[in-house]
Order: sequence, then C-alpha cells, then structure tokens
Amino acid sequence: MNKSELIKALAEQNNLQTDEATRIVNVFFQSIKDALIRGDRVEIRDFGSFKVKDYQGYSGRNPKTGQSVKVQPKRLPFFRPGKELKDFLNT
Repeated sequence: MNKSELIKALAEQNNLQTDEATRIVNVFFQSIKDALIRGDRVEIRDFGSFKVKDYQGYSGRNPKTGQSVKVQPKRLPFFRPGKELKDFLNT
C-alpha cells in the first residue's frame, strides 16, 4: 500500500472527500516527522514505535576501488513493531 492508496481507503471507509483525507494523512505523517526531528519517540498502540538512532562516523572502504572513505555520522529512523502487530501477522 502506498500513500495514495491509504488516502483512497480512508476517504472510502469514512465517507470523506479525497482532499480532506489527503490533509488528514499529511498531518499524520508530518506529526510523526516533527516528533522524530525533535528526538521524541513515537508510539502507536497495537502497531509499533518509531525512534531515531544516531550512528557515529567511521572509516569505510569503497569496494569497487578499494579506496578508503570517511563515512559521516548520521541519524536514521528505526521502526520496532509492537507485540500485537507481530501476533496478528503470525496467526
């Protein structure tokens, strides 16, 4: 499922106009992004949680040329599924 399919499902199941469903989905995703940028953890009960992990820089190697390269520190989003979601998928 992609974003447009989610919008369509929301609109159909709740008798909403597509533009209203689009605003709802956009606010939902933007709220998650804003919380992660602030460093907050986002938990959606019965689904899972999102958090940001910080990775330090390191010295790597280009496998094609063998040349040493410096990899910059980075922050990456991390999703951990909740117990209810895992149980649902495995029943």
